[in-house]
Amino acid sequence: MSIKDNLLNIKDQILQAELKAGRKEGSVKLMAVSKFHPGEAVLEAIKEGQFLFGENRVQEACQKFPSIIEQNRDVELHMIGQLQSNKVKNAVTVASCIESVDRIDLLKEIEKQCAKIDKKIKVLFEFHTGEDSKSGFTDEDTLCQALSLCAQGSFPHIIPSGFMTMAPFTDDEKLIRKSFITLRNLSEKLCKEYNMFNLSELSMGMSGDFKIAIEEGSTLVRIGTAIFGERDYSKQ
Repeated sequence: MSIKDNLLNIKDQILQAELKAGRKEGSVKLMAVSKFHPGEAVLEAIKEGQFLFGENRVQEACQKFPSIIEQNRDVELHMIGQLQSNKVKNAVTVASCIESVDRIDLLKEIEKQCAKIDKKIKVLFEFHTGEDSKSGFTDEDTLCQALSLCAQGSFPHIIPSGFMTMAPFTDDEKLIRKSFITLRNLSEKLCKEYNMFNLSELSMGMSGDFKIAIEEGSTLVRIGTAIFGERDYSKQ
């Protein structure tokens, strides 16, 4: 199937999952994860009305997206992979959101680099809910400390916008669902405690589990293979 057909199929599946969960049509955003896929594939998706993309690797994103964004001002890029501090400088030049904030030191570096170019950037706080994931805040106290620093004005160029998680890679639906429920419950609690921010974004769900994620409250699903096909890992 073509990227066009794949996008239509995924969007229809998202709609059906929204309706099944009793949610409003259009309440879930689709992110096309273009890691290891060429710029031509991204342009093909844009032609079909897809404007939100995700990349894991800063170097690849910086090679692929500046010219695409320059030509298509509606395009939005999120960095979704674990982000090393020495890659932040380049990441903030091309991304509008960093979804994988998993430590306070990373917030400090994002603030430092955004201040240099006078850019405000959205962030999602990644929370560890699955044993397979190596990244994410692992306890609520440290996450609250990060949010408190934001509330105190320590990071004026950072816009806290919600939360992200990765479910464990398993066929056990109970474990996957538990992961998403954990993040949703935490989100509901922290949205009340830090109501000076709009923390409504819940980025959870990928090609294999996005329907469960939608049932459990996801507002943004990250889909790669089901849109672009298998990745060409020779480009790593």
